[in-house]
Amino acid sequence: MATTMTNDELRADIEALVERLGPGRASLIPILADVKRRFHEIDSETMQTIADVLDIHPVEVHSVASFYAFLHSAPEGQFVIRLCGTLPCDFAGKQAVADALRTELGIGFDETTEDGLFTLEWTSCMGMCDQGPALLVNDEVHTRVTPEKAKAVVAACRAAAVAKEA
Repeated sequence: MATTMTNDELRADIEALVERLGPGRASLIPILADVKRRFHEIDSETMQTIADVLDIHPVEVHSVASFYAFLHSAPEGQFVIRLCGTLPCDFAGKQAVADALRTELGIGFDETTEDGLFTLEWTSCMGMCDQGPALLVNDEVHTRVTPEKAKAVVAACRAAAVAKEA
């Protein structure tokens, strides 16, 4: 895992989540979401620990984690930028926003910057079809995004990362 937690600490952390969220399969998605939010990845060791604590088969954990796009196991940057890939956003100028993001970040879609700060992804409809192009930065929705607004969003994320380090 991308953290310095020991196996025992990881297990205790997941047990605390189960205590808060409840035992069984119903807690699986919230547990996976919490792990992904905090550590930016869900590795196989963590999936095994979750399965052990919930007393379910590891394949079930992996299946859920790989089914939901926001939970996939691949490591992600501190800021995950997801641009809506739907037709309404196409009509609203999505391609220019995508080009600006690729240029500003120096990466393509489904890639993470070398410094681990940004991951750029496509996403399905976010329900903002009347306000496209839309993008999601972690949990924050941005609508009517222009190339200039996309660059400003990236700059704000970089500033937030610097402030967090200070």
